[in-house]
Amino acid sequence: MGLIQKLKNKNVFLDTAPLIYYIEESPMYSPILNKLFSENSKGEFLFQTSVITLLEVLVLPLRQNEIQLVEQYQSILCNSPSFDIFDLNIEIAKKAAGFRAKYGLKTPDSIQVATAVFCSADYFLTNDIRLKAVQEIEILVLDELIKR
Repeated sequence: MGLIQKLKNKNVFLDTAPLIYYIEESPMYSPILNKLFSENSKGEFLFQTSVITLLEVLVLPLRQNEIQLVEQYQSILCNSPSFDIFDLNIEIAKKAAGFRAKYGLKTPDSIQVATAVFCSADYFLTNDIRLKAVQEIEILVLDELIKR
Protein backbone atom coordinates (compact mmCIF):
# COMPACT_ATOMS: atom_id res chain seq x y z
CA MET A 1 0.00 0.00 0.00
CA GLY A 2 1.33 3.42 -0.93
CA LEU A 3 1.72 6.25 1.53
CA ILE A 4 -1.16 8.32 0.15
CA GLN A 5 -3.49 5.32 0.28
CA LYS A 6 -2.37 4.64 3.87
CA LEU A 7 -3.20 8.23 4.88
CA LYS A 8 -6.55 8.39 3.08
CA ASN A 9 -9.32 9.60 5.40
CA LYS A 10 -6.90 9.75 8.33
CA ASN A 11 -5.65 12.50 10.63
CA VAL A 12 -1.94 13.20 10.17
CA PHE A 13 -0.21 15.27 12.82
CA LEU A 14 2.47 17.42 11.18
CA ASP A 15 5.61 18.13 13.17
CA THR A 16 7.53 21.36 12.57
CA ALA A 17 10.37 20.12 10.34
CA PRO A 18 8.19 18.76 7.49
CA LEU A 19 6.34 22.07 7.29
CA ILE A 20 9.60 24.01 7.12
CA TYR A 21 10.92 21.65 4.43
CA TYR A 22 7.72 22.14 2.43
CA ILE A 23 7.56 25.93 2.65
CA GLU A 24 11.27 26.38 2.03
CA GLU A 25 11.18 23.84 -0.82
CA SER A 26 13.88 21.52 0.46
CA PRO A 27 15.13 19.64 -2.63
CA MET A 28 15.51 16.39 -0.70
CA TYR A 29 11.94 16.38 0.65
CA SER A 30 9.97 18.41 -1.90
CA PRO A 31 8.81 15.45 -4.02
CA ILE A 32 7.12 13.66 -1.13
CA LEU A 33 5.93 16.79 0.67
CA ASN A 34 4.48 18.38 -2.48
CA LYS A 35 2.47 15.19 -3.02
CA LEU A 36 1.32 15.08 0.60
CA PHE A 37 0.28 18.74 0.68
CA SER A 38 -1.47 18.38 -2.66
CA GLU A 39 -3.48 15.38 -1.45
CA ASN A 40 -4.21 17.17 1.82
CA SER A 41 -5.56 20.20 -0.07
CA LYS A 42 -7.86 17.84 -2.02
CA GLY A 43 -9.29 16.61 1.27
CA GLU A 44 -7.78 13.12 1.08
CA PHE A 45 -6.65 13.42 4.71
CA LEU A 46 -6.47 16.09 7.40
CA PHE A 47 -3.29 17.67 8.70
CA GLN A 48 -3.23 18.51 12.38
CA THR A 49 -0.61 20.34 14.42
CA SER A 50 -0.20 22.39 17.58
CA VAL A 51 0.53 26.00 18.36
CA ILE A 52 4.09 24.84 19.12
CA THR A 53 4.55 24.38 15.37
CA LEU A 54 3.42 27.95 14.75
CA LEU A 55 5.82 29.22 17.41
CA GLU A 56 8.74 27.23 16.01
CA VAL A 57 8.27 28.11 12.33
CA LEU A 58 7.92 31.84 12.97
CA VAL A 59 11.11 32.41 14.97
CA LEU A 60 13.68 32.54 12.15
CA PRO A 61 11.53 34.52 9.68
CA LEU A 62 10.74 37.04 12.41
CA ARG A 63 14.40 37.27 13.40
CA GLN A 64 15.33 37.89 9.75
CA ASN A 65 12.36 40.21 9.18
CA GLU A 66 11.01 38.00 6.38
CA ILE A 67 7.43 39.17 6.64
CA GLN A 68 6.25 37.33 3.52
CA LEU A 69 7.48 34.02 4.97
CA VAL A 70 5.80 34.80 8.30
CA GLU A 71 2.53 35.43 6.46
CA GLN A 72 2.93 32.24 4.42
CA TYR A 73 3.36 30.11 7.55
CA GLN A 74 0.46 31.83 9.29
CA SER A 75 -1.77 31.38 6.27
CA ILE A 76 -1.13 27.65 6.03
CA LEU A 77 -1.43 26.97 9.74
CA CYS A 78 -4.25 29.34 10.65
CA ASN A 79 -6.40 29.62 7.51
CA SER A 80 -6.23 26.33 5.64
CA PRO A 81 -9.50 24.34 5.69
CA SER A 82 -7.54 21.07 5.52
CA PHE A 83 -5.39 21.93 8.55
CA ASP A 84 -6.40 21.91 12.22
CA ILE A 85 -4.19 23.65 14.78
CA PHE A 86 -4.63 22.85 18.46
CA ASP A 87 -3.97 25.02 21.49
CA LEU A 88 -2.11 23.75 24.53
CA ASN A 89 -4.45 22.83 27.37
CA ILE A 90 -4.21 21.17 30.78
CA GLU A 91 -4.87 17.66 29.44
CA ILE A 92 -2.17 18.02 26.78
CA ALA A 93 0.26 19.40 29.38
CA LYS A 94 -0.33 16.36 31.59
CA LYS A 95 0.16 13.98 28.66
CA ALA A 96 3.31 15.87 27.65
CA ALA A 97 4.72 15.49 31.15
CA GLY A 98 4.03 11.77 30.93
CA PHE A 99 5.85 11.52 27.59
CA ARG A 100 8.81 13.47 28.98
CA ALA A 101 8.98 11.10 31.94
CA LYS A 102 8.48 7.91 29.89
CA TYR A 103 10.62 8.68 26.83
CA GLY A 104 12.92 11.51 27.92
CA LEU A 105 11.55 13.83 25.20
CA LYS A 106 12.34 17.52 25.14
CA THR A 107 9.44 19.74 26.16
CA PRO A 108 8.45 20.88 22.64
CA ASP A 109 8.57 17.30 21.33
CA SER A 110 6.55 16.02 24.27
CA ILE A 111 3.91 18.71 23.66
CA GLN A 112 3.75 17.84 19.96
CA VAL A 113 3.31 14.13 20.64
CA ALA A 114 0.82 14.75 23.44
CA THR A 115 -1.22 17.03 21.19
CA ALA A 116 -1.26 14.38 18.45
CA VAL A 117 -2.49 11.75 20.88
CA PHE A 118 -5.00 14.16 22.45
CA CYS A 119 -6.50 15.08 19.07
CA SER A 120 -6.69 11.42 18.00
CA ALA A 121 -4.24 11.71 15.12
CA ASP A 122 -3.65 8.44 13.31
CA TYR A 123 -0.05 9.28 12.36
CA PHE A 124 2.69 11.67 13.46
CA LEU A 125 4.80 12.95 10.52
CA THR A 126 8.25 14.13 11.55
CA ASN A 127 11.88 13.84 10.60
CA ASP A 128 13.04 13.18 14.16
CA ILE A 129 14.06 9.52 14.33
CA ARG A 130 14.20 9.72 18.14
CA LEU A 131 10.41 9.96 18.23
CA LYS A 132 10.17 6.40 16.90
CA ALA A 133 10.47 5.31 20.54
CA VAL A 134 6.94 6.60 21.19
CA GLN A 135 4.47 3.72 21.16
CA GLU A 136 1.19 5.63 21.59
CA ILE A 137 0.98 6.78 17.95
CA GLU A 138 2.50 5.59 14.68
CA ILE A 139 5.50 7.76 13.86
CA LEU A 140 6.30 8.40 10.18
CA VAL A 141 9.83 9.68 9.60
CA LEU A 142 10.45 11.52 6.33
CA ASP A 143 13.97 10.13 5.87
CA GLU A 144 12.55 6.60 6.09
CA LEU A 145 9.69 7.40 3.73
CA ILE A 146 11.93 8.77 0.98
CA LYS A 147 14.15 5.67 1.14
CA ARG A 148 11.21 3.41 0.27
